[in-house]
Amino acid sequence: MKTAIIFSSKHGTTEKVAGILAENLGKENISLINLKKDKNPDLNAYDSVILGTAIYAGNPIKNIKSFALKNESNLKNKKVGLFICGMDPGKEKQEEQMKASFPDSLMQQAKTKHYLGGEFIFEDMNFFERFIIKKISKAEKSISLIHHENIKKFVEEFKDEENPVET
Repeated sequence: MKTAIIFSSKHGTTEKVAGILAENLGKENISLINLKKDKNPDLNAYDSVILGTAIYAGNPIKNIKSFALKNESNLKNKKVGLFICGMDPGKEKQEEQMKASFPDSLMQQAKTKHYLGGEFIFEDMNFFERFIIKKISKAEKSISLIHHENIKKFVEEFKDEENPVET
């Protein structure tokens, strides 16, 4: 089974998480596709697709939802997983951000969907971004809050159909 992990990342954390997912899923049949570099990947070569986006200031990067809407009919024939990367600690806000990131049809279809945490990497931010992040989060230095436990759950749930439990 060939899988595409298609993502949109601003400072690289979502790309890092996509790489961790690929490693945990078994890299040999997985393609990592950054929508900022490949704006229109061909989904026909893949049996399953994982879509992921970063959340900035409470909002997803717009190109991931646009891509999902544009390819909605093709995605209906695929096994789909969805993830977001962000730093909001509230479960309710995380759910709102997930819903804002992907079309309703994909949310319902998805085999798994998870909030996978995020990072503040001050070295990669411009002055304005650092200023805002420091004001809002009270963080004074770079911090990584990638949820490795959620990544593990995501992988287990996504692989579940491939390895059904016999009863």
